[in-house]
Amino acid sequence: MKITSSIFSLVLSLAAVSQSSAFGVAPKSIKSNVATTLQMSAAVEADEATSVTSSPGDRDILVRAARGEEVERTPVWLMRQAGRYMAAFREYSNKYPFRQRSETPEMATALSLQCHEAYKMDGIIMFSDILTPLPTLGIEFDVIKGTGPVISTEIRTEADVANLASAESVNFDETVPFIRKILGDLSEEAEKANTSLIGFVGAPFTLASYTIEGKSSKACLETKKLMMADEDGSNMAMSQFLDKLAQMIGDYGCHQIECGAQVIQVFESWAHQLSPTGFEKFAKPAAQKAIKIIKDKHPDVPVIYFANGGSSYLELQRDMGCDMIAVDWSVDMAEARKILGPDVPISGNIDPTILFGTKEQIEQAVRDCIDKAGGPGKHLLNLGHGVMQGTPEEAVGWLVDECKRYKGKDA
Repeated sequence: MKITSSIFSLVLSLAAVSQSSAFGVAPKSIKSNVATTLQMSAAVEADEATSVTSSPGDRDILVRAARGEEVERTPVWLMRQAGRYMAAFREYSNKYPFRQRSETPEMATALSLQCHEAYKMDGIIMFSDILTPLPTLGIEFDVIKGTGPVISTEIRTEADVANLASAESVNFDETVPFIRKILGDLSEEAEKANTSLIGFVGAPFTLASYTIEGKSSKACLETKKLMMADEDGSNMAMSQFLDKLAQMIGDYGCHQIECGAQVIQVFESWAHQLSPTGFEKFAKPAAQKAIKIIKDKHPDVPVIYFANGGSSYLELQRDMGCDMIAVDWSVDMAEARKILGPDVPISGNIDPTILFGTKEQIEQAVRDCIDKAGGPGKHLLNLGHGVMQGTPEEAVGWLVDECKRYKGKDA
């Protein structure tokens, strides 16, 4: 990776902001300089990235694929494509706390664009977090470097749920006003770049679990205690909380669409904590409610559902009500296609660790995944989880390039 003069300019700009501003209130001239520098940094380094040229159909190829249409080639984007594997991204994340980066429009927009400038994925995804809308219900959180999300609001009883703000009356422009600016700016950038804009939300069970546990959890014990209490009728906090979250999340997805998002991905990041029965009783109905809210209001906007660690009950995901199912890397793509059936559009699912391999291994993994999904144009290529920290930057370019180039094994 080249160390460009724009990187050094970025560092100087960041230092200036750090010394002259508190959270989110840097002078406009400095914030603008930071955003410009970030975009220049990514653009300058793009000579090491994708070599595949754009075509007119690229503007909505991801959207069409997510709707289940057969398209002219396999489109590609990557979960966590805007992330710490990029040196330019780390120059920012090493100096600013997560919420400042994700809730300051100039910062979030610039960080969203870095990877697309470098690698030309078929979509730009907003740099944000699944926890971002929780404060709309009165749930407070922070993301601590080295620790992850920490949530201070306690949910244990029906009274705790009742004390949260009403989900039906949330005004997102008042509670998360930065979202409209971020997505509005990214929508303009996506049009200029001839690509699509992806929004995303966390699924109700995942947000409920994060809140109940207060942080990342290996066993998810407090959540499962509430699930069991809900089942025996002694404490209905879990189902009531899921219902409230589903309403808010569905509305939040609609808000993102109204701000410019062309696709919404629903992340069930804690699906690995669930048995098939737990998924069917708790996570699935809540996710279906959120998805239905989005689809009822915006029927033409595709919704993708991704249950990380949910491949053991993939058959239960056929009727989520979404347009496409994204699958994790723990299931073979051909088997996933067989389980879901020919009528369920699919996305995924290359093992993220492949990106630490050779160029040849990465390109072969791309071809294998596309072939097993039915051939070029028959699915939406992604990793089966997010890009890992430490991933070589050139490896991301190799993956994107090969996906765009591949015409099929018989070509």
